[in-house]
Parts: sequence; C-alpha cells; structure tokens
Amino acid sequence: MEIIDGKAISEKILEEIRSDLEKRSCETPPCVAFIRVGDDPASVSYVNKKQKVAASLGIESQLHVHPVEITQKELLLEVSRLNADPKIHGILVQAPLPNHIESNVIFNKVDPDKDVDGFNVVNAGRLCQEDEEGFLPCTPAGIVELLSRSGVQTSGKHVVVLGRSLIVGKPAGLLFLRRHALGNATVTICHSRTADLSSVTRTADILIAAIGRPRFVTADMVKEGAVVIDVGINRVEDSSRKSGFRLVGDVDYDAVAPKCAHITPVPGGVGPMTVAMLMSNTVKAQKKALS
Repeated sequence: MEIIDGKAISEKILEEIRSDLEKRSCETPPCVAFIRVGDDPASVSYVNKKQKVAASLGIESQLHVHPVEITQKELLLEVSRLNADPKIHGILVQAPLPNHIESNVIFNKVDPDKDVDGFNVVNAGRLCQEDEEGFLPCTPAGIVELLSRSGVQTSGKHVVVLGRSLIVGKPAGLLFLRRHALGNATVTICHSRTADLSSVTRTADILIAAIGRPRFVTADMVKEGAVVIDVGINRVEDSSRKSGFRLVGDVDYDAVAPKCAHITPVPGGVGPMTVAMLMSNTVKAQKKALS
C-alpha cells in the first residue's frame, strides 16, 4: 500500500510555477481576486491559505469581504467590477454562499477567461467538449495530477465517483472520460439515490469519495488493490485535541488503507492539490490575458 503524499506533490507543482514565473519575469505579476461573503471559519481559513501560497509564488491577491446580508444584485455588481479590471487575471468566489444567493448565477457572472475555479458554464462546456482553452475545476484537476504523478494509469480502468456536485463529482467524471492520456476510463457516478451502493464501489479500480460524510466508505465497500482518493474534509469531535476536533475524510482510512494499492490521507492528500491547481489556473489566466 502506498500513501499518496499530496503535500509533497503540490509543493513540486508550486516550485514549477515559481520557476516559470521567475523565467518570464513579467512586469505585472499574475493577480487573483478572492470574494468572500460572511465569516464562516472554514472559508476564512481556506482563503487565507490560498493568499499565503499565492504570496509565496509572487502572485498578487486581493481579498474582497462582504457581509452575509449582501444582496445577489450587489454581489453581481462586485463581480462585474472585477471582470472589468485589467489588473486582475483571476476571480474566485469562495463557496458556500448564503442561501439567498444563487451560486450558479454568481459563478456564471465571472468572466470565463478569469474563471480560475472553472465553475462558469462556458468552462463547464469547454470541459465537456475537451477544449483545453478552458479552466478545469481545481479539485478534480488536482486529483488527476495526483494520480498521474503517482504512476496510476486511468486508461481502461473503472473510476467510481461518490458525489455529483458541480465542484468535484461531475467535473471529475468528465475528466476521466476524456480522450486523453489522463482519461480514457469507464466512469460511474454514484449519489444518494444509487441502489446497492457497495456493490458498485466494489467494482472500482479507482474510487473517489466526495460526499462530505465522515468515514462513510468502509472496508467492505472497497476491493483489494483499489486506488482510493479521499476528497472529504470533515470535523469530528476529539477531546484529546486542544481544538476539540480533528479532521477526517469520507473514507474510514485505518480500515480501508490495508486493502489499497494507493490511498490519499486526510489531511495532506487532495487539499494541497486544490490550492496548487488554483495557482496554475491563475498563471494560465495571466498568459491568456497577455496573448
């Protein structure tokens, strides 16, 4: 069993980005704008992390924080303002947004050429058409990179994705379906209405868990020699920790790991890759703007 070290792989990608930026020595560095609504602790932490990584690479960032009471119309105006600013190459609207705001409406307002999260309907369409001009959603793109750099072949394999979200499940399925060296898989997407779920997951050569339920995937759901990618990040109570909680994935790691050829840990697996792919998309956005 091999543990896929997402932290080490992401650091290699970041070093490649840093080297590329140093060689190009642009007068104007890439710039990404973050929009955060409210003060959800997880969102605050995620954005802070992204800004720190950007700064370490020489990528500029802006943070635009709005009260949770902001109206959808006001948020759309903010996105329009950032779309029109030529100094900003990438825009990321941190999810989740308040219930009174339609996330897809906001995502679709972001200029497709600044949509470094890859959620705009134009980039979703580009992914469907296998058009490499588009931006790939960061977490699915990070999963593909993890597998590629760990020597895991996807061609001809059965990939089972647990979850059908716009952020992970759907785009991950499309990525593995591509006519591409990192695709060419047979893909099954499972969700809350999937019948006899365990019988489906046990057929997976590569199992991707992205449902947000702690330790949902148990050992009896995984076949011997499978590759398991755990996207979940869940807080569970732990009185032995100063914080009172610890992070676990969607996979019962201790029970599942002995059956796997490869597995990602939580934390230190997919999470760092998501940030690395965001930085990669931001540099790509700048290059597009300069071309």
